[in-house]
Amino acid sequence: MLVTGGTGLLGWSLVNRLVERGFEVYATYHATRPPVAEGVKWVWVDFDDPHEARPLVESLRPEVVVHAAAYTDVDGCEANKLLALNVNYVSTRELATACRGVCKYFVYISTDYVFDGEKGLYREGDPPNPLNYYGLTKLMGEIAVAANLEYYLVLRTSGLYGCSPGGKRGFALDALGKLSRGQVVEAFVDQFLSPTYAPDLADAITRLLEGRPRGFLHVAGERVSRYEFAVELARVLGVSEDLVKPTSIASAVLRARRPRDSSLDSSLARSMGVGVRPLREALRAFAGECVDYAR
Repeated sequence: MLVTGGTGLLGWSLVNRLVERGFEVYATYHATRPPVAEGVKWVWVDFDDPHEARPLVESLRPEVVVHAAAYTDVDGCEANKLLALNVNYVSTRELATACRGVCKYFVYISTDYVFDGEKGLYREGDPPNPLNYYGLTKLMGEIAVAANLEYYLVLRTSGLYGCSPGGKRGFALDALGKLSRGQVVEAFVDQFLSPTYAPDLADAITRLLEGRPRGFLHVAGERVSRYEFAVELARVLGVSEDLVKPTSIASAVLRARRPRDSSLDSSLARSMGVGVRPLREALRAFAGECVDYAR
């Protein structure tokens, strides 16, 4: 197994799950040197340079690749378009083409931001229409994978949250830290998504690797607004819900446009016996496992 982005929110959980299952796991890292993890062979790769992808596959010759590495800073992608293009599209294309004839299965982790957010609860067959450059480059990555490989899965998720040695903080971790300290959290009442706890997604991917379905699949949590998510987190922590203050995305100053409702319909995955925990249960795990990272 090769997992790219092994120190990220998803990658860190996934490499540990795979090691537990007895797989031989190689994982890439870039900015953050990973802590010692028994059973994981770490490889430094800079996907800012697309030429790094092919030698990686040629040297390791992995049976399965889970490509979780990405430039996920939505506003950063808008400001650094060449970097976003190289990491999210060109490196993905090079990785996919290098895997032809080598890898038996390729999983590409994509995003709800390939959709414009005009309807919500998107199904796998709904037409993408990204509003921002991050979503566009991830969509281009999807197209590159589908065009170059036969045995692939494009797995879209939404609002990924959690903690890891190299993962970004994001809204959920910031909210956990502030609410734990009794501080106010501002959250949008008019932006909806399907928040997904990274370890739950890692478990889902591990199950999917057994059957190796092909094509496109959505695996994500329940549809909620960011405000509803923060209120539920406050309840789990046992702090006052009044600490969560409603705000509007319409009045926020953001470099990149965000979809109004990019929630995903995961019923196809559930019909395959693959899903994630209910929001409250996932938030209990998140609060217990990530509080030290939130400080």
